[in-house]
Parts: sequence; structure tokens; C-alpha cells
Amino acid sequence: MSLGKHIPNYITLGNLFAGSVAVIFAVEGDFKTAAIFVLIGIIFDFFDGFTARLMGVTGELGKQLDSLADMVTSGVVPGVVMFKLIQSNLIADNLLEVKANQILDVPLIGLILTMAACLRLARFNLDTRQTDSFIGLPTPAMSLFVISLPLIQMNTDIVFVKDLISNNYFLIALTWVLSFLMNAEMPLFSLKFKEYSLKNNYIKYFFLLASVLLLVTLNFLAVPLIIMLYILLSIIKNRFL
Repeated sequence: MSLGKHIPNYITLGNLFAGSVAVIFAVEGDFKTAAIFVLIGIIFDFFDGFTARLMGVTGELGKQLDSLADMVTSGVVPGVVMFKLIQSNLIADNLLEVKANQILDVPLIGLILTMAACLRLARFNLDTRQTDSFIGLPTPAMSLFVISLPLIQMNTDIVFVKDLISNNYFLIALTWVLSFLMNAEMPLFSLKFKEYSLKNNYIKYFFLLASVLLLVTLNFLAVPLIIMLYILLSIIKNRFL
């Protein structure tokens, strides 16, 4: 295979690089920079498949590389972010003065996201049903949901939302819910377009329009709402349309 045919794989490695950098910043607690690199990685993740289809090159190597890169960007990073969020809440609540061992024990629950993402990606590689749609929440969606939480906490003026993210019971419950959704037998529509007619793509167009409006009006708070909307529209599409 010529060097040019490996271009999609190089783009995939760009995803891996961005995810690796995001891990470093997440460990240091620089969630804004981590989020930027996660977003860069997800963009690479989109364009590697797009480029492969455009060039007519597909293969097992690209498939495996894609999942390995996603494991870092959309598996390790959100696990570390959840770990740091739970840990910072413990410190803020002064619980570490009484139960110092919890500095690691409880926050490690956040890494369940990493394990669940690994399981989801391994299953995706073996599942022939997920060509035009998804079964279970895609790992990039989960990663965006989690990485948005500290940004929301730092930028929102809504007390209820800040208190929710500062509550470890909520974060632990969210960890389990997202882990379940990634591996649930739940069909979710893909944003890939085979053709662009309104008749056959109105759910996708509505979702994209709603997402833009939410981002413009709500900033970081829009991210989890967009992902919840995505799940809700998928359920409506599967059951009623």
C-alpha cells in the first residue's frame, strides 16, 4: 500500500496524540485545555473515517487503530476527569481530614467509565450491526458529556447546577448511568448522511439545529443537554417513526 493510502491512519494517530495530551492536562486539573484536546481528537476521529471513505481505503488496521485511539481520548480522559471531580469534592467537603484513605478509594469509581468505554469499543469492533447507526451511546458523546462538567461548574451562575456537580452521589450515579448507556442494546441514530433530503433526514436536521441553538444560548451547559436530546430523539425515532 502506498504512503498516501495511510493518510486516514495518520489522522487516527492525531486523535491518539490529542487524547494523550488531554490526559496530561486532565491529571493536572487543567480541564479547559483537556477539553480542547478532546475536541481536537474527536474531530480527527470524524475525519479519519471520512478520509478513508473518500479515498476508498478500508482495512482491519484502520479499524483497530481507531478504537485504540478512541480508548485514550474517549475512555481514559473522561475517567480521569471524573476521578478528579470526585476527589476535589471530597477535599472541598473536608472529608479527607477524617477519612484520608478516601483520597483514592472513592474517586477511583470514576475509572469505571474507562472500563465501560473499553468494553463498548471492543464490542463495536465485533458488532456488524453498527454500520449506519449505533448500539449504545458512542464513547465520544460520553467523553464530551463528562469533560463538560468541570467547565459548567466553573462558568455557570445556576446554583442548582453547581451544587449538582459538587455532589459526589450525583457524579457516582452519573458514572454508572453513562457506563450502562454505552453498553446498552439501545439503537441510536448516526449523523452520517447517505443523502441530504429533508424527508429522510429530518430527525438529524432537527437535532443539528437544536444543538446549535443550545450551544449559542447555554454555552458549556448545552453539551450534556445535547447528548440527552440525542438519546431522547433516538428513542422517539425507534419507537414512533
